[in-house]
Amino acid sequence: MNLIDAIIIAIIEGLTEYLPISSTAHMGFTAALMGLPEGEFLKMFQVSIQFGAILSVVVLYWKKFFDFSNLDFYLKLVVAVLPALVLGYLFDDAIESVLGNQIAISSVLILGGFVLIFVDKWFQNPKILDEKDIPIKKALIIGFWQCLAMMPGTSRSAASIIGGMSQGLSRKASAEFSFFLAVPTMAAVTVYSIFVKTWGKGTINEMKGYEMILQDQFHIMLFLIGNVVAFVVAMIAIKFFIAVLTKFGFKAWGWYRIVIGIVLLVYFWNVPNNEIQNENISEITAIQQSTND
Repeated sequence: MNLIDAIIIAIIEGLTEYLPISSTAHMGFTAALMGLPEGEFLKMFQVSIQFGAILSVVVLYWKKFFDFSNLDFYLKLVVAVLPALVLGYLFDDAIESVLGNQIAISSVLILGGFVLIFVDKWFQNPKILDEKDIPIKKALIIGFWQCLAMMPGTSRSAASIIGGMSQGLSRKASAEFSFFLAVPTMAAVTVYSIFVKTWGKGTINEMKGYEMILQDQFHIMLFLIGNVVAFVVAMIAIKFFIAVLTKFGFKAWGWYRIVIGIVLLVYFWNVPNNEIQNENISEITAIQQSTND
């Protein structure tokens, strides 16, 4: 992965992290379409640049995050993030095994699109218009909804926003609480991926995330620039998403997921066949050469 590759992936992360279209899926698709090898550093990089996206929410809503007189706000976030922390730790290996399966992720993208087309009709007449009115129990339920996003392609943002609407929150209140909830959720994932998780487990190249980052100056530069780009782009995307969601709802995002999902499903469905054909051609060529020799 070179610097341009890292910037492109960071732009995709910033654009899609808070939209209901799955940042994991889009980063995976982008890396695959650019022909980047699915190495451990690439996977760790895609997780670690979420730190920049986290900071964008903290900066945009800094009054909320640094209002220490409102302890109820922090309690709701702690309660809501607990399901993701526990289940994410338990199913980390299973989740990682799906990250490279573009067929499965494309299919989930399409299915989620159909859900978004109809979700506005399912949850009408909201009763909670502001985050401060969310009861602790409802915050916990939203936290369990967020866990649906452990399947790559689902979208953490979509799962938690729909979870909020199912609990009587308005679209705007659901989206903002989803943004708030993203901070402890992604902070925990980022810390785990950089300082706790062992990448390349069982191989001679076992490393912690921070060891891969500090391996050389180039990796450090990729990490820093990736986070800065994700931060800037995410700030723009959040403002845009809130405006569009409040006015138009989810239907446009649903159709986007379906269209892009179908296109990518067709593309990646044919990729394995092409690879197999190339491997077979190489084998035949090698046999012919050995016969000629």
